[in-house]
Amino acid sequence: MLVDFNTLPDTSKVWIYQANRSFSSDELEDIEKKINNFLEQWTAHGADLKSGYEIKYKRFIVIGLDQGTNAATGCSIDASVHFIQELEKLYAVDLIDRMNVSFKQGEFVAYKALNDFKKMAKNKSVSPNTIVFNNLVTNIAEYRTNWEVPAKDSWHNRFLN
Repeated sequence: MLVDFNTLPDTSKVWIYQANRSFSSDELEDIEKKINNFLEQWTAHGADLKSGYEIKYKRFIVIGLDQGTNAATGCSIDASVHFIQELEKLYAVDLIDRMNVSFKQGEFVAYKALNDFKKMAKNKSVSPNTIVFNNLVTNIAEYRTNWEVPAKDSWHNRFLN
C-alpha cells in the first residue's frame, strides 16, 4: 500500500539506496513509476505493506515502511532488494554497493569509493564539517535528523583523524 512518505510515522524502517551518479529527469520519471508500481503491490505473507518513498538529490532512493501496520519479512525484503537490483540493471547504476560514500561539495553531491574518501580525509580535502550522507540510519526519525550531517557527527568521523 503506497502512501505519501511524509505521512509515515517516525518509527518507520528506512532503506537508503545511493546511486553512483545522478539520474536524468527522464530516468527519474520512469523510476518513480516503477517504484509506485512496486510499493503498491509490496506485501508480506499476503498482507499489504504501508510504505512510501522519496528520491533526494536525483541520486538517493529512500523507501520507508510503517512496520506498525505490517512488518517486513525475509521474503518481502528479498523482493525489495530484487526490485532495486532490477533498477540497477535497467539504468546501469550502482545502488547497493555500501563501500562508497556520498558527500556534498558545495551544491553538488560527490560519490567516492570509501578508500578514495579516506585519502581525501587524510589530505584534508574533506573536513569534519563536510556534509556526508549517513545511509546507516534505520528509521525515519534518524533519517530526518542524522542522515545529512557533518562528517564529525557520523561514522565517517573515524577517517578524519
